[in-house]
Parts: sequence; C-alpha cells; structure tokens
Amino acid sequence: MSRKAYRPPEQGKAGQIFDSIFLLVLVYAVLFAPLVLGLTGGGTVTKTVEEPTWEALGQNPTMATQWEKLGFTPETATEMITTRFDYTINPWALLITAVVILGYFVFLVRFSDKEYREVIAERFGDKK
Repeated sequence: MSRKAYRPPEQGKAGQIFDSIFLLVLVYAVLFAPLVLGLTGGGTVTKTVEEPTWEALGQNPTMATQWEKLGFTPETATEMITTRFDYTINPWALLITAVVILGYFVFLVRFSDKEYREVIAERFGDKK
C-alpha cells in the first residue's frame, strides 16, 4: 500500500513578509497600548512624616547606620523611605484581562482543532 507523501500548502514570500510585519505591528501595539491608554502602574503613595527621625521613618539602628554611610540624614532620606509603589488591583481591569486571555485561549483551541481536522481530512480522507 503505497501512499503519496503529504506536502502541506506552501506560503509565498509576500505572505511571509506580510505575516512578519503584521505580527511585529501587533506586538508593538499590544506593548505600547497600555502606555497610551494610561493603564501602566498605579503610581506611588507617599506617607507624610512631620518630624523625620530614623525611628519615625521605621528604620532600626542598623538601617540608620547604613543610610548614614551613604551620606543621608533622616531629612534627606525621608522621601525615598516614605514613597511606596501603589499595588492596589482594579477588579474590573483584572476581570477584563482574564476574559481577554480566556477568550484568546478558547479561540486558539477552536481554531487549531478546525485546522487539525482539515489536515487529517486532507491527508487521510474524510472518514466521518
């Protein structure tokens, strides 16, 4: 029983170039969109300290010694110590992100299944 070797359809050079440029543009857009839409980071939160001392800034003696070795005083280190990143999570943004990722996963599995079945049918015939 001799079978002809399977040869998948070939894509032309123009199609490959288009696909490469299209994917590059998509990656750039996906990485740049959050910056344009203002969705990057939550910013910072600064705690105010009226009388900056090492103790008021929450620094123990060892930490204070290290700050002083670096040339900082409680007054000059206050901004660095009291400024923190804001890690609050927006539940709606998290939900939208989860839906988009799940939707993409479902699309990918469904589309792959369709293409897989087409290749099997092309190679071995449609045996339903």
